[in-house]
Amino acid sequence: MQSSAAALARLCDPDYEVSAHYLIAEDGRVWQMVREADRAWHAGRGAWGACEDLNSHSIGIELANPATHPFPEPQMTALEHLLRGVVARWGIAAERVLGHSDSAVARKIDPGPKFDWQRLAMQGFGVWPQCVAPGDFDLDARRFGYRGEAAEVLAAFRLRFRPWAFGPMDDVDRGLMADLAQRWPHMRHSSR
Repeated sequence: MQSSAAALARLCDPDYEVSAHYLIAEDGRVWQMVREADRAWHAGRGAWGACEDLNSHSIGIELANPATHPFPEPQMTALEHLLRGVVARWGIAAERVLGHSDSAVARKIDPGPKFDWQRLAMQGFGVWPQCVAPGDFDLDARRFGYRGEAAEVLAAFRLRFRPWAFGPMDDVDRGLMADLAQRWPHMRHSSR
């Protein structure tokens, strides 16, 4: 959506059959639209690891940003504050903080290449890989939690971890994914 007002209107319109637990505006305002214990419809058809129904197993946070420019400081600060509470209340592991582009590979691209995942990871609200010896990208991607065709998974992975990378898969992609799979294999946790 192009603005928080447009996003709020869409998320509150029953004709669209979409909702989220929270919406964060560019200026840092936060709206809670669904109780955390209730199911929201933010993920659509999305999967991560063995979980086929992310709407029933996640807290949806929407960020008002058209994905064409960096996320404003007030919005990032509000997100970090909100995540601090959500992660503590639900015991969410850092590797379980996902973007729509992670869980709806090839269908969604948000939060997009301008989102600062590394900043969140430095605070424990996500993970950030180091390059290790290259492995089998497809096998490691599945072990980490990605689902989908190889080219689509590569695109989703790069949106989050290498948004500046283009072209065919390389050893940096393979090395970063190997680290993700080694340190944060999906099957290790069963919590939300």
